[in-house]
Amino acid sequence: MAEINKSKKTKEHQYNILFDVVKKHGISKLGLMVNESWNQDPKHALFMLARYKFVAKMLEGRQSVLEVGCADAFGTRLVQQTVGKITAVDFDPVFIDDVQARLNPAWPMECFVHDLLANPVSGVFDAVYCIDVLEHIHPNKEKQFIANMISSLNENGVMIIGMPSLGSQAYASPQSKAGHVNCKSGEDFKSFLKLYFHNVFVFSMNDETIHTGFYPMAHYFIGICCGKKLANSK
Repeated sequence: MAEINKSKKTKEHQYNILFDVVKKHGISKLGLMVNESWNQDPKHALFMLARYKFVAKMLEGRQSVLEVGCADAFGTRLVQQTVGKITAVDFDPVFIDDVQARLNPAWPMECFVHDLLANPVSGVFDAVYCIDVLEHIHPNKEKQFIANMISSLNENGVMIIGMPSLGSQAYASPQSKAGHVNCKSGEDFKSFLKLYFHNVFVFSMNDETIHTGFYPMAHYFIGICCGKKLANSK
């Protein structure tokens, strides 16, 4: 971490709080995923954070929240800011090691390795979400994946899922396409989620803008689900 000259003062005194924050928190490091975006295509970091900000607003006030497939958990703090407690899991130890190495005691988070295709996360949560995960789950395993997410959700819980649209894949990078094995149209996405919930609301997203527009013109979808169908949650 670069050393900060403690004798420095900003020309406008109100900005000296910047040095107070450095003293308390240090200089934060980027996570592995966002570091790649920030250095290769910075606007994608904005798109990612916009998705997390939407989740944060939708889940505001929830007391116990589970994130599935957190990767470097860089965006997770936006959700953490609005909820009581957050638990973040990912099946890849590389990402969890990265998260653990950057944890700030002022922003405590439970974060550990867990493969949701193997079994549900222990505990009961009043919300569960995943951003940019479902498209990586093979179609023949997606039902098990969703069922295990819902198994950790209480009766009145909310689930939020965000994923790229099928139509967006014509413009996706080779790196993205390599992992995207399960993108869906808006209609298919909503129909799939309705297998598990009585109420499903699908939003379209283009860049950092979320709207209720025409599914085929959306680059990304975010589904908000509530009223789980108990018969399909096991």
